[in-house]
Amino acid sequence: MTDIVANIILIDDDSVRAAASVELLQSLGHSVRVIQDPFGVNEPLDYGSEVDLLVCETSLTQFSWESARDAILDLDIHVPAIMFADEAEAQIILTALRLGVSDFFVRPILDVNALNASIERCVKRRRIRQELSDSKRALEHTNTELRDAVTVLEQDQQAGRQVQLRMLPNSPLAVDGYEFRHSMYPSLFLSGDFVEYVTVGDDHVVFFMADVSGHGSSSAFATVLLKNLFARKRSDFIRRNDHTLLDLGAMLEHANKELLDLAVGKYATMIVGLLNIKENTLAYSVAGHLPQPILKTPLGADYLVGEGAPVGLMEHARYCVHEVQLPSEFMLIMFSDGVLELIDGEDLIAKESNLRSMIDSSRGDYQAVLEDLGVAQAREIPDDIAALFITRAANNG
Repeated sequence: MTDIVANIILIDDDSVRAAASVELLQSLGHSVRVIQDPFGVNEPLDYGSEVDLLVCETSLTQFSWESARDAILDLDIHVPAIMFADEAEAQIILTALRLGVSDFFVRPILDVNALNASIERCVKRRRIRQELSDSKRALEHTNTELRDAVTVLEQDQQAGRQVQLRMLPNSPLAVDGYEFRHSMYPSLFLSGDFVEYVTVGDDHVVFFMADVSGHGSSSAFATVLLKNLFARKRSDFIRRNDHTLLDLGAMLEHANKELLDLAVGKYATMIVGLLNIKENTLAYSVAGHLPQPILKTPLGADYLVGEGAPVGLMEHARYCVHEVQLPSEFMLIMFSDGVLELIDGEDLIAKESNLRSMIDSSRGDYQAVLEDLGVAQAREIPDDIAALFITRAANNG
């Protein structure tokens, strides 16, 4: 008896010989069905077949294994086979090997344990291959579903990217001699970086740069919230003469509260600014943002001072507002911290110093600055990079 019960098809057209083989195989505990014609098997013999083993007689009355070898090899047979023969002739053994037979036994079979061990090996290998085939099909099905899901996700991300791009302000925007430009370089489809600038009344332009923690959709959604906040306050200014938008500290406090209320674990570093185009002055506030704004003038480039907590972290955060009298000619440059990934330096201080030096030595416009920093031509962006430039030429003084 055996621990493995094999479902065997015996191919033999000699009824007496077949009966003896059936008796032998059944004595070992296996299930046997006899078929006289090798091409008369009416069930599939692929990986999913219920047949575990073919036992084939080499000497069939009206059939030649050698003549039918090519036809048999063309069949989709994935069930192992064992051959029985009356004698071990070289040609017979060679034919069996060419047909891919797993084992060969010469009658009378005296060592039934060897036969049974061979049957068990064949069945075990077949069932392992069947399990592997089932696993492969399941994996292929899963991969197909995954590819379909990724395709849908990419389409959604691309659509979201187009929406996010449409939310950005016009670039360039010219306002009474001042020029506003921005560039966005996302590491993924959607970005957690965002810039905005809007005119407020006749004398002011409010702008901000935000860098939301994390990447992808959730960070991009937070940028929508921040844009919506400034849009609402601008509407309040126009319709209700509400001047909250001109109070940078209050705007950051509103942004802080809305991100906390969102309760998705997102915070944002921000730079908010208020440009008085009539007086050529700048009010600004920094909420945990690095690098800080850089003011480039004919005398050189340097960071504007300012510090504060990111919005969305602390419930009662307060923000300091600084004021600067601007020269007649300047370029105010703001980056999200992704730009520091492209700057050489052993630590953050060194990177910030090198960034300032590179901007100081750049003698071109905003495009030249981006090229000098390696932003414009970067093939791989390790982190989102946002850039905002506010420029005033000398002839506008």
